[in-house]
Amino acid sequence: MGIETPTVSPTGDRRSWAPRRSSRYAAAALALAGLSTVAVSTAAQASPTRATKAHIASVQTAPYRHGIVPMRGRAWAPQLVTCTQAKCVAYGGGISGVGVTTGKEQVYLVFWGTQWGTAGTNSNGYTTFSNDKSSMAVLLQEFYKGLGTGGELWSGVATQYCQGVATGAKRCPTSAAHVAYPTGGALAGVWEDTGGASPAQSTGHQLAVEAEKAATHFGNTTTASNRNVQYVVISPTGTNPDNYINNGFCAWHDYTGDSTLDGGGGASGPLTAFTNLPYITDAGQNCGAGIVDGKATDGITIVEGHEYAETITDQFPAGGWVASNGMEVGDSCAWVTTGGGRMQDITLTTGTFAVQGVWSNLANKGKGGCAIKHSIVT
Repeated sequence: MGIETPTVSPTGDRRSWAPRRSSRYAAAALALAGLSTVAVSTAAQASPTRATKAHIASVQTAPYRHGIVPMRGRAWAPQLVTCTQAKCVAYGGGISGVGVTTGKEQVYLVFWGTQWGTAGTNSNGYTTFSNDKSSMAVLLQEFYKGLGTGGELWSGVATQYCQGVATGAKRCPTSAAHVAYPTGGALAGVWEDTGGASPAQSTGHQLAVEAEKAATHFGNTTTASNRNVQYVVISPTGTNPDNYINNGFCAWHDYTGDSTLDGGGGASGPLTAFTNLPYITDAGQNCGAGIVDGKATDGITIVEGHEYAETITDQFPAGGWVASNGMEVGDSCAWVTTGGGRMQDITLTTGTFAVQGVWSNLANKGKGGCAIKHSIVT
């Protein structure tokens, strides 16, 4: 369960490490072959109240909030109950030639601000922080270190998606460049940015700038070096990034070149994917505390797993796999509690983690559904 020894950055900051890397409607495409039966769920949740619908519309007027995980008390009913011609997720054509990640996933965890406290290392080699009351840092490191290990197939669901197909395609030929399976783990590095305090209420622009700062810290200074990378910008306890508390969401993802980001638009620098991840346990049951295993930390990997799956299938939104109603592969499966694709535990070599299902166009005999596992396509 150990991770690589922390390394010293070019600036001499020892509070980071980076392990060595391994040496949307057009004609139908070829069906994928050799796929195992998947566990699916098409169960919908109760419809939201009129007030909730109005609130959701307000939240969604911010176009940069892609794949938002709604707080449970404000969740809307999943809209992709069956995979129909109008509602199936389809390829969006890509942005700057990018639709999905096609190489080994590289997830960098960015702990933003001096509020995290003193950094340390636990017995398994994971970075810890003295003000991390829920041990969120360790849990996320274990989760990403474990993806792609022990034969786990939650990661297999995303591998059915690809790029290099016609805009509007809903299937991928085997010859297309598919989302890769994260063999051996997706964790690429951890950094505590102690250059100043994280804002009490950061804007979308500030989050993008922080992601760019992290890219520079890790030496990923070109768009090419960020091709299969995502930066998870994690705000410390007590902060309110993008006013998530009042807006009623648990997280979202985007890319740094998005001109619609509030507070200043896109960030300068190479295009790269990032996630706005608040300190999830501050929101309690609204963001999943206790929903699977009765643990206050259940929502951490449910919410971040949602954003991870959407980033690798829609790296620069919305150039990847998105439905005509704007929903991505995690959205229709958010907070689903019944059926095979419900929220549940998956087992990795680094432990057992609560996750949600991921939308699969291939599930339920092509009608689509939420799947918790799928054979690896790539």
